Amino acid sequence: MARKRKGDPIHGWIVLDKPVGMTSTRAVGRVRWLLNAQKVGHGGTLDPLASGILPIALGEATKTSNYIMDGAKTYRFTVTWGVQTDTDDSEGAVVQTSDARPTAQEISAILNDFIGTIAQMPPQYSALKVDGERAYDIARSGEQVNLVAREVQIDRLEVVNHRDDSQTEFEVDCGKGTYVRALARDFGQKLGCFGHISALRRTRVGPFFETDIISLEKLEELSHIGARCQELAQVIRSVETVLDDIPALAVNASDAARLKNGQAVILRGRDAPIYSGTVFVASSGTPVALAEFRQGALHPKRVFNLG
Repeated sequence: MARKRKGDPIHGWIVLDKPVGMTSTRAVGRVRWLLNAQKVGHGGTLDPLASGILPIALGEATKTSNYIMDGAKTYRFTVTWGVQTDTDDSEGAVVQTSDARPTAQEISAILNDFIGTIAQMPPQYSALKVDGERAYDIARSGEQVNLVAREVQIDRLEVVNHRDDSQTEFEVDCGKGTYVRALARDFGQKLGCFGHISALRRTRVGPFFETDIISLEKLEELSHIGARCQELAQVIRSVETVLDDIPALAVNASDAARLKNGQAVILRGRDAPIYSGTVFVASSGTPVALAEFRQGALHPKRVFNLG
């Protein structure tokens, strides 16, 4: 007999405003405890230094996490000039310093070099695996981490505020795998003055924006008995929220049952020619599965246990 899961079967997304100083793992654990949720995950780690959008998947929404992690992101960040650290942020040890400071014009002149598809060397202190070990574990042991530059996509990069000679605030729209800490490091090296991230906030992840966020403090209020069934339900975004970029297909109850049982469904008539690749399937407004269309049929990839 299967062991019953602890907690409540809650499904959907919480767009949390992660506070500075808290790890993403701790934030997820806090949300799980507040909601008494059976299953929780997140859509993209934020460093403890960073604040902003941490999408948290509840229940069946965890099956869609890769779609949010692959989504475009926006960050607002501050670079402090004259100091490079081993972590490329203000939490690391100082490794190089300079008395030089860039002007606003010098900074603007280099930005085009960082827009488009660029090769970026990840920070030594990153979660990437090298020979089975996390890069940050190797770096903490005092060893040099042998990382390889990776292609990342930068769609927009702007100066928001050149506060003074020592700090400049930027905003960037970027794709999966971009390290904003590495941008700060590379800016400083290109300008010949060194630099590191001293403030970082994520303001967009895929379909989620700052207007969608909820703080931990507010979530604590709503989790109290009496508020849970009303206001809290409005805060939880639907499972399919992150699937807007893939085709959607409605099926009848019979085809939905087949997909949920792992069986393929043949598409007939006008539906067949217009679908290819991954499709989000729903029945009577309820998510059924993520399916792959091939050889005239839908084959279930991930089935949602909802409804």
